[in-house]
Amino acid sequence: MSDIHVHIEAEVNHTEDLEKVQQAIQNIFGTLTFEVKNRKWGRLIVSNTTGHEALIKLYDLLNREQIIAAARKVLKTSMSDDSLTFCLNKQVAYAGHVSFCQQTGESPLGPIQVHIQCSNPRKLVDWIAPSPKRRPRPSVPRQKR
Repeated sequence: MSDIHVHIEAEVNHTEDLEKVQQAIQNIFGTLTFEVKNRKWGRLIVSNTTGHEALIKLYDLLNREQIIAAARKVLKTSMSDDSLTFCLNKQVAYAGHVSFCQQTGESPLGPIQVHIQCSNPRKLVDWIAPSPKRRPRPSVPRQKR
């Protein structure tokens, strides 16, 4: 999984603090370098990085918050032949948690948009949000009559 390229971007509205939006992203992905692009409606912050190291913190958060099954479902639906594209709630990320959202509507200040390009997205999803192991169903003791 060394061919992973992670592109993260988020709009920074006039009412938002740039440092807080950067902190929200770093709460999910660790220390990153940002580029700030000025727009007429505000700013756009962008970060690009490579390797699975950028996803370790996300992996840890999904495990800690016990949302692996939900994350797996979202990530599988966001897959294409060579990438994953999904959005995270910016406000929830600032609080140090993970909440997947739609590109519009679910995050009033706009989402954190994540695009991960790799040669094998299915393998990446299996690593970030592994499928639960199938366990044999425990037998239910029957009462004697």
